[in-house]
Amino acid sequence: MAAIRLQPEDPDVSQARAIAAADLISDDDRSVAADSWSIKSDYGSTLDDDQRHADATDALSVAALRAASDYSSDKEEPDAEAVTSMLGFQSYWNATYADELSNFRVHGHAGEIWFGAEVMETVASWTKSLCTDICQGHLLNPVDDDESGSVEQSCKDLISWSVLDIGTGNGLLLQELAKQGLVIFCIRFNDLTGTDYSEGAVDLARSLADRDGFTNIKFLVDDVLETKLERKYQLVMDKGTLDAIGLHPDGPIKRIMYWDSVSRLVLPGGILVITSCNSTKDELVLEVDNFNQRSIGTSQEPGTVGDQEVGRDPPFRYLDHVRSYPTFMFGGSIGSRVATVAFQRN
Repeated sequence: MAAIRLQPEDPDVSQARAIAAADLISDDDRSVAADSWSIKSDYGSTLDDDQRHADATDALSVAALRAASDYSSDKEEPDAEAVTSMLGFQSYWNATYADELSNFRVHGHAGEIWFGAEVMETVASWTKSLCTDICQGHLLNPVDDDESGSVEQSCKDLISWSVLDIGTGNGLLLQELAKQGLVIFCIRFNDLTGTDYSEGAVDLARSLADRDGFTNIKFLVDDVLETKLERKYQLVMDKGTLDAIGLHPDGPIKRIMYWDSVSRLVLPGGILVITSCNSTKDELVLEVDNFNQRSIGTSQEPGTVGDQEVGRDPPFRYLDHVRSYPTFMFGGSIGSRVATVAFQRN
C-alpha cells in the first residue's frame, strides 16, 4: 500500500490539526492562523525545501479521510466526524499565494513545490513514459479507431497532446512536463494549460513561466468543482488538489463533485494522473470504482438523458501507478507517503 498515515511528532502540526473550520470566523482569521502553520514556506528561515515538503506531507497525512467505500451519491450531509483542515478553504490558498507572489517579486523565489521536487520530477517523467507507451501500442487503448478527436487518433497523426493541470498552484509541474516532452516519440507536451481557483496562484504561475521561458503555457482562474472549461484534454494532472478538496468540511460531497467534473474534462481514451499523499493507490482505485458504479446507475435510470460515453461503459479504468517511490515499514505493512495513479477515460 502507499501513503500510510502517521501521527506527526511535531506538536505544532498537531495543534494545527485541532483548529476546526468553525473556529475560522473570517478570512483575516484564517490568514493569521495560516501564518503559524508548518506547511507555510518561511523564506527568511533556515528551513530547506525538503523540510517544508516533509511538514506539508505530515500535515496532510494526519487528516485521515474516510475510506472511499463510504462515499455514496445519495449522502446529503458530510460526516460530522470527518477531519477538516485549513487546506480545504480557498481563503487559505489565497493568503498563501499572496505571500508567495510577494516573495517572488521581492526575492525571486518560486514558492512551495507540493510534495517536493523529487516527486514532481518522478510524476512528470513517469507520465511521459506512460503516454509514450500508449502511443506506441504497448498499452491497450480501448477507443475505437473512428472516434473523432480521440487520443488514439492524435497519436497516429502525431498531434501534440493537450494537457490540463487542475489546481496548478505555481505551475512548476507543467514546466517540468514541458521539459520532459520536448523530444519524444509522438508526444510533444506543448499544449499546456493550468487552472487554479486562486487568482494569486495563477498570477504566480504566469510570472514564473514568463521568467523561465515557458510562454506557451496558459494559466486560467477556474474552480474544478464548478469548471467553466468547455474543452476536453488528452492528459489531466492532479497533484494534491483532490487531497485539499477532501479536507473541506463538505469534503465527501465535494469529492463526488470532483469526479463528476473531471470525467467531463478528459477526452475519451485520455489519461487522468492523480498524485496524493492522503489516499493510497488502492483507495483511489476504489473511489474511482464507486464513481463508475454511480455513473452507470444514473445512466440506467428511466427518463435519464446522460452522457452517452458514460452510458456505455464505466467512465474510468485503472491503468497503472508509480512503483518507484521510497517505502517504509509501519505496523507490519509497507507503504510510501505518496501515491501516483493513472486512470484511462473510456
